[in-house]
Amino acid sequence: MAMPGAEKIVLLVRNSLVTLNDALQTGNFTVLRDMAAPGFREANSAAKLSQIFASLAAQDIDLSAVAVIVPQLSQAPGLDLEKNMLHLKGYFPGKPVQINFELLYQAVNGRWRLFGISVQPGMPQAAAPRAEASGSTAAKKKN
Repeated sequence: MAMPGAEKIVLLVRNSLVTLNDALQTGNFTVLRDMAAPGFREANSAAKLSQIFASLAAQDIDLSAVAVIVPQLSQAPGLDLEKNMLHLKGYFPGKPVQINFELLYQAVNGRWRLFGISVQPGMPQAAAPRAEASGSTAAKKKN
């Protein structure tokens, strides 16, 4: 797989965060899980994803604005051809809260599928604890 273009990167990020927002709003993480890469699905049940993102859900953050705001990448997209992985890190600007994200995609049958997700609301450019789910491990916390 080749590095996706800028428009495709925006679509990947938006689709992932809109799907996460739907899961947070409904409490149903099945679609988020089912749309992801096989390794992510194997490592994370819908119930486990609900637990992982419980603190984000408790903050009652509405991520729907990501559908219209242009994401800003805080580092260049990374492509690991050996592992067929795409790494994206950035944020959606907003006041008083910006949405920081770190996403990992795996190439599966010619399509980028979510393999890891970390989303954190925060003050612009502020770091805070993250909720994460990944296909490589069941769940982990980063510092």
